[in-house]
Amino acid sequence: MHPNVCRPVHLALIAFGLLGTISRTDAGETTVGRYSTLRILPTQAQEDLLSVPVAGTLPPSVTRVGEAVERLLAPSGYRLAPAGVGREAQADLVALPLPAAHRTLAPLPLRAALVVLAGPGYRLVEDPVRRLIAFERCTRAGAAP
Repeated sequence: MHPNVCRPVHLALIAFGLLGTISRTDAGETTVGRYSTLRILPTQAQEDLLSVPVAGTLPPSVTRVGEAVERLLAPSGYRLAPAGVGREAQADLVALPLPAAHRTLAPLPLRAALVVLAGPGYRLVEDPVRRLIAFERCTRAGAAP
């Protein structure tokens, strides 16, 4: 036989062999090799969008807390809840100047970064159904009115 005639058969066998190495075995498990399986599960970041690690330096154009919050939320799919009745405290927070200490964020979960940006006088409120976040003023003893 001519060597070129056998090549397509070998390629077909290799292709079928490769396809056979990745197969589904059980719900939530996939075979990835002859003796290996891999559990198919979403990552924590896929299940909890606010747990995604963020890090970096905010650009000089970001001068307000609200701008920093929106910048951090943009890739997450979450948004800052619109201002309105009952959100006066949030309007006050987002208008505050961004502290220099908050311009550079160490690697931490998005949720923690939002809490840091808000400071101890505010509480983060999450709406996972509509993917909104908001801030409420803390009402604990010792908090500013």
